[in-house]
Amino acid sequence: MGKYSIKELEKLSGIKAHTIRIWEKRHHLVAPQRTDTNIRYYSDEDLKKIINVSALNNHGIKISKIVELSPDEINQQVSELSNATNSNELYIDQLVIAMIDLEEEQFDKILSGLVLKFGFEKTVTEIIYPFLEKIGILWLTNHITPSQEHFISNLIRQKMLVAIDGLSLAPKSAPKAILYLPENELHELSLLFFHYLAKKTGLRTYYLGQSVPFKDLKSVVEQYKADIIVTALTSGPSATMMQAYLNRLSTEFASIKIFVTGYALKKVKPEYPANITFFDNALIFKELLNASI
Repeated sequence: MGKYSIKELEKLSGIKAHTIRIWEKRHHLVAPQRTDTNIRYYSDEDLKKIINVSALNNHGIKISKIVELSPDEINQQVSELSNATNSNELYIDQLVIAMIDLEEEQFDKILSGLVLKFGFEKTVTEIIYPFLEKIGILWLTNHITPSQEHFISNLIRQKMLVAIDGLSLAPKSAPKAILYLPENELHELSLLFFHYLAKKTGLRTYYLGQSVPFKDLKSVVEQYKADIIVTALTSGPSATMMQAYLNRLSTEFASIKIFVTGYALKKVKPEYPANITFFDNALIFKELLNASI
């Protein structure tokens, strides 16, 4: 069971802590518990309720009306609202709730429906990315269990692989791109999406995946005569080691365009050699790809 502070509820639901306290006192919407040291916390059920209530309230239903509804009626109205509107925030909230409950069928149903409705690329950029950013709060505060992390990653990864597999393979004469993560880098969801974008753009792609030793990268680059290298540093070593790694990439592959991204690089802000370009998001990455072919 999760134990959330009111600030965490605020970040995950979008409802100000002050408003949550008013709803709690005036309408008895949730009933926080206390730890042995008298610190207030909220449960998974409280979080789900606040998320659903905020969805209805944000779409014009007064809180006084919402509190009269049963939990089943609230869920029903949120479901109807989801079918009737195109609110990305509402879809993201539904994914958060499915994740908390480890509801694989519901999570998959929502994702599949969004892909059919908006297409794969738009679903990832406008819904999956913001969803991952939102639950990043839970990762940072240790409120996501290993089972929840694997649950999320595997389901999204499956969608990524199906989408990539559905694209045509570019001819051998097309520009070649190698995508990989350095050693000890394991979070590959973003890299898989970049693989999708590169393949869709018309590049001949070679996806090496997680934790690739430098010597193996060098071997593949030489074998396939790559034109572009794409990588990401999410956790990353120290600033000094990251700078050294970038310098080594630049030196070893001096004639190749290298595109890099990742939270660790945004945090450290290293100096980028001339043939290395940092990109902050998928839209910028698409522009870089289009300018490279």
